[in-house]
Amino acid sequence: MSVLSVTSSLTTARRVLDAVAVYLRPRVLIVMFLGFSAGLPLALSGSTLLYWMREAGVDLRTIGLFALVGTPYTIKFLWAPLVDALDVPVLSPALGRRRGWLVLSQLLLMAAIVLLGLCDPASAPGLVAVGAILVAAASATQDIVVDAFRVESLNESEQAAGMAAYVAAYRIGMLVSGAGALFLVSAIERAGLSQHVAWAASYAVMALLVLIGVATTLCATEPEKSRLANADHAAHARDNPVKRVAQAAYSAFSEFLSRDLAWIALAFVVLFKFSDAFAGVMTAPFVVDLGFSRDEYATIVKGVGLAATLIGGFAGGFIARAYPLALSLWIGGVLQAIANLAFSWLALAGTNASALTFAITVENFTSAIGTVIFVAYLSALCQNPLHTATQYALLTALAAAGRIYLSSVAGYVAAATGWVWFFVICAVVGFPSLLLLARLQRGGHFIGLDDPRRPK
Repeated sequence: MSVLSVTSSLTTARRVLDAVAVYLRPRVLIVMFLGFSAGLPLALSGSTLLYWMREAGVDLRTIGLFALVGTPYTIKFLWAPLVDALDVPVLSPALGRRRGWLVLSQLLLMAAIVLLGLCDPASAPGLVAVGAILVAAASATQDIVVDAFRVESLNESEQAAGMAAYVAAYRIGMLVSGAGALFLVSAIERAGLSQHVAWAASYAVMALLVLIGVATTLCATEPEKSRLANADHAAHARDNPVKRVAQAAYSAFSEFLSRDLAWIALAFVVLFKFSDAFAGVMTAPFVVDLGFSRDEYATIVKGVGLAATLIGGFAGGFIARAYPLALSLWIGGVLQAIANLAFSWLALAGTNASALTFAITVENFTSAIGTVIFVAYLSALCQNPLHTATQYALLTALAAAGRIYLSSVAGYVAAATGWVWFFVICAVVGFPSLLLLARLQRGGHFIGLDDPRRPK
């Protein structure tokens, strides 16, 4: 073996070790545990709660209306300026600006989860709705602060790895509050306690698990970038709080929109995950139409899909760290678009478990790659510590709006074209975002967003 090949092998090995080692850095580990705390409450006001309500005999029409309790997640940008502009009495002076808000949101979240668990869906569905909205609002507030903390804590070379670790822990948190909470209810009932006591106890345990997030916050250090914001807060300490919040909101939006190509960037944010969402909303009906059983759906789509998502997340972190941001977005965008063709092939293959496993694996793997790279891009756009929470909440709200509203016509398209061509169309609708990406790249949009240490 030549000296050149040995050197090349050592260089490759060093890059792989560096890519793995970044996940063990304290800041990345902090973000990972915060991800668990962020993912934990989602099912408690969503799928787990709906299962409990149906088990208690609540009318299906009432259960359907409970989809609205997730509204705080889509409008959280409305109160994000509070997080940027104001400090939490007692907590912020003791812990710092971001950590003070984190502990407050986590304590409120624990109280809301316990309150929801004490409600009775059969006799007081209205009170359950109030409890669920409180859980969602506290959870959304925690999301605002965690996102700001992550963006401000991690340097450019750690953003993608931090997001990959965050997504993995977030999914695990969802699994714990979903399947884990249901298993716990069954175990408590087998111990001889009533169904209502079992549900209340299960929710109480979930509330205690939020302490993982509290402990993580207490172990963390306040981001260095908060010093600028602290100085600004001190300079305006005597200002009217309402004026400070309004000024924070105005400054955050105007600062972003004053940038070159800002409107093109916002359109790109709306469209980048559109292909993914357009196909995703029809995945379950597609699997049912092909004739797969409920158990096959649960095992392959939820089980294998989760594993592929976790692996894809870490792969996305590696790509975003190894390549320039624009190139990483090209890789993620193209992969998540063409992955839809695997479902077109599945539509031709029919009821074949191996084909379903392949299609689900490809789709979840590439989607996770695209998600991690996309979030790394959003994080790079929010580098002003005075506006991080507000700007990031706005960007994620726009991305969610694109997924929710643009994909609402997917059923009409599938009915008109059939499954094979529907997923071909899903691949095609991913390319307008790539045209916007090309425009942003030509306009120099990514200058200053990239980590200067990343290979060009």
